[in-house]
Amino acid sequence: MIRHWIDYRELVGDCLSESEVPFDIDHVSHSIGGFGGHAFRRATHVTMAVIPVIYYARGDELGDYFSVSSRELVSMVLISILLIEFIRLRWGIVVVGQREYESSQISAFAWGGIAVGLALLVAPEGDGSGIERGLFGIPLIFGLTFVDPVMGEVKRIKKDLNSAIVAGSVVSFSVWLGCHLWLGTPLIASLLLAPLTVLGELPSLKYIDDNATMVLIPLAALVIMSPFL
Repeated sequence: MIRHWIDYRELVGDCLSESEVPFDIDHVSHSIGGFGGHAFRRATHVTMAVIPVIYYARGDELGDYFSVSSRELVSMVLISILLIEFIRLRWGIVVVGQREYESSQISAFAWGGIAVGLALLVAPEGDGSGIERGLFGIPLIFGLTFVDPVMGEVKRIKKDLNSAIVAGSVVSFSVWLGCHLWLGTPLIASLLLAPLTVLGELPSLKYIDDNATMVLIPLAALVIMSPFL
C-alpha cells in the first residue's frame, strides 16, 4: 500500500498544494549554520530522549523543587514553549540548527516540545512508581528522538523514501519491542504503534512538522486502544 501511495505522489507531484514540501529537500543547505547547524539539530533531537527518562524517574522530585506536581511542571514548560515561540515568530528569529523557512512558521523544535509534553500528559502510565510508569510515554518519545533522525538522514543521503521507511521501521520496532522487554509495554501495542511512528514521518506538510505527527499519530491510536490494553 505504501508503494502505491508513493507512486501516486510522483504521479500528481505537479498538482500538490503549496502546503506540502518535497521529502528529499536538502535540509543542510536550508539550515542556519550549514552542516554544523544541521548536526546540532540532529544531536539536540537525540538528546531529547533523556526527557521521558528523567520525567518518570525523577519527575516528582523536580516538581517538588518548583513546588508543583510533575504534571503541572510539564504544563508550565509547554506554556513557556508556546510563549517563546510566539515571541520568536513575532520577530522572525531563527537560531543555529533551525531552517530558514521557520522564521515565519512554528519551528520543528517547538512542535517536538509540544508533542513530547502532550505524550507525557496524555499517555497512560504503568502501575507503581519510577521508570516503569513510562511503558507508553518512553517509546512514544523514543520513536521521535531516534526514528526521525535515522529516516531524515537516509532520505537526505540516499534520496529514497523506500530506504528511509525500511530503516525507520527497523529502528521503530527495535524501540517498541525493546520497551516491551524493558518496561513491560504490551506486545500488541508495540506491534501496532511501531509502524504508526514511521507513518508519522511520511506526510511532508509545510506547517505541521513531523516532530509532532511522529508522536501524535501513535498517541491518538494509543488513546483509542487504551480501554482494551
